[in-house]
Amino acid sequence: MSAILEVDNLRKEYRDFNLNVSFSLERGYLMGFIGPNGAGKSTTIKLIMNLLKKDSGAIKVFGLDNVKNEIEIKQRIGFVYDQNYYYDELTVEEMKGIISRFYADWDDELYRSYLKIFDLDPRKKIKELSKGMQMKFSLIMALSHHAELIIMDEPTSGLDPIVRRELLQILSEILQNENKGILLSTHITSDLDKIADYITFINQGRIVESTTRDFLLENYGVVRGKKELLMQTDKGLLIGVKENEFGFEALVKDKARAREIFGDKIIIDKPTLEDIMYYQIDGKVV
Repeated sequence: MSAILEVDNLRKEYRDFNLNVSFSLERGYLMGFIGPNGAGKSTTIKLIMNLLKKDSGAIKVFGLDNVKNEIEIKQRIGFVYDQNYYYDELTVEEMKGIISRFYADWDDELYRSYLKIFDLDPRKKIKELSKGMQMKFSLIMALSHHAELIIMDEPTSGLDPIVRRELLQILSEILQNENKGILLSTHITSDLDKIADYITFINQGRIVESTTRDFLLENYGVVRGKKELLMQTDKGLLIGVKENEFGFEALVKDKARAREIFGDKIIIDKPTLEDIMYYQIDGKVV
């Protein structure tokens, strides 16, 4: 499958923050874009959407330059914000009437079907919708013009677990169409433990990892052992070392190598994506 999104040596410099990232997403997959608040996730997405001007680098969507072909690209993208940017006093149906005019491929029948699936009353005003229902409405707007690439910036933030699970299930169903792709930016990594195909982890404006979720979970490990073992480890093997009165715990990128060095003197647990992010961000490296 061809890449639906390519970000190559993308740079944006501010006085106190510099972004320099590269990654790509192929059709048929969901990429979790993770990192702490302030890591550069939203800046990257704004650059992809040409809402900010890049300093250098290249962004291609559907193989097209995101600046030169902005109008064509945005006809084929569905974008879901982290909060409501619709007119509060308008009804769902009135808001749809405004948005639908911008899309040549708007499908009113598809829109109606999503209203039923999400149990969303088109007569309700936007301000009368719960945060979860507002997010569902945003997703309906993103899907009803047959978008090929769905870009979501912190869509599940502030939602209760039931609504979050419903949204993630919908995203899984969308990807049954292998022509589509999803970039899901979030700091709630538990949302991605089951649904994501790829993970791109950004911290302080740099990509720490961009690979498959399975590779991360199969090769990384959370190691626990006695403090004296820290003296016999390879430099850089242990990430985010946490010491306590009983010993230490840390992250390793290569748990097979850690087992080679320490044998049965350590315990290695399978990490979550949250573990991988936490240890990389907070703690010393040995």
